[in-house]
Amino acid sequence: MPFIDKINQLEAAKAKVAELEKNVTTERQQALAALPSDFGYADLNSFIKALKAASKGGSRKGKKAAKAGKPAKVKAGKRKRAKITPEVKQQVIAAVQAGTAGAKIAKDFGISLPSVQNIKKEAGLVKARAASAPAAS
Repeated sequence: MPFIDKINQLEAAKAKVAELEKNVTTERQQALAALPSDFGYADLNSFIKALKAASKGGSRKGKKAAKAGKPAKVKAGKRKRAKITPEVKQQVIAAVQAGTAGAKIAKDFGISLPSVQNIKKEAGLVKARAASAPAAS
């Protein structure tokens, strides 16, 4: 049966992976244990001292203080209502006809996106929603 053969192959592969992991672990331990003598040190402590001295000139002191960040912006309370004058409406219509996105128009003129949509609807630049069927109850 091919299904049972695949299960047996999977189990054999798992066993091989476990054996490889065991071999890697023992080889890594042996390599790490041999590091001090490979670099000419008699014992582990002198090797560790040399490593510490090589990184940042010996013993480390505490971390440096972090730089102060920018102060948080304080919101100035409630925003004034935007006055949408006929001139602003004409500028919005011109921007829409030029192909500018609604969100960018709203940001540029300091008005809300729904206001931009209302101006577009008033100017006939958007299609009205199709009348939807009444909800069945």
